[in-house]
Amino acid sequence: MSFVSPRGVLGELVAAAHERVRTSRSQARPLPPPTQLRPPSAFHDALTQPGRFPLICEVKRASPSAGMLRSGLEVDAQARVYEAAGAAAVSVLTEPSRFLGSLADLGRVRDTVAVPLLRKDFIVDPRMVDEAFAYGADAVLLIAAAIPPELLLACATRADDLGMDCLLELIYPRDLEVLPLRPWPIVGVNARDLETLEMDLGRFKELASQAKAPGRVLVAESGLASLSAVKSVRADGAQAALVGEALLRSERPHQLITSWSAQ
Repeated sequence: MSFVSPRGVLGELVAAAHERVRTSRSQARPLPPPTQLRPPSAFHDALTQPGRFPLICEVKRASPSAGMLRSGLEVDAQARVYEAAGAAAVSVLTEPSRFLGSLADLGRVRDTVAVPLLRKDFIVDPRMVDEAFAYGADAVLLIAAAIPPELLLACATRADDLGMDCLLELIYPRDLEVLPLRPWPIVGVNARDLETLEMDLGRFKELASQAKAPGRVLVAESGLASLSAVKSVRADGAQAALVGEALLRSERPHQLITSWSAQ
């Protein structure tokens, strides 16, 4: 395998995530009991229901590429808007340094909405999967470019043990090498290069054509700011999409969700 240690912004975020895990372990912080017991594969099932184009709608206060999006964001209120508009699932950013998120945000959203939740973070250790489960997530994001394949598999196996789904994220052509290592029912392609933060809206078409497989859900991530962009990735094989910044900048996110998810 040609794993390359992450550099740039991704490298910084991965290093910070490793430090969070080390701190958590050194302080022997116990995890709370799960806020709710969730049905296995709830996230996957939400992305495979017929009749609509499923949207994973994201709550976050900031990002390295956009800076501050919503400093006073009430994550639970935003998630309620998404659920009421028909979001298939909600993605909650828990990374604290650049996205200003927390596990507490995940817990608040879990207490507020019934739709499946994705913990979106830079998962570098199975303990972070345990945290996601404890705070109510149904799925975790695993970034192929962030950690070596053996650690990626360890995190995915822990998610399996807990009945959680994984959204495997691909960014670079070399990331395709992890696909044969195990079944990956949900695979996303991020249009943003997380090392440089540059956007390439053609990346989904390029990688999805090589990542598609029977029964696999392909998710388009990042850069979707208009209905035409959504239609484009759908034409290229996307079966779901993860949308964040466009919703957080919109005064009428419910209208975007209704329009973009319509068949």
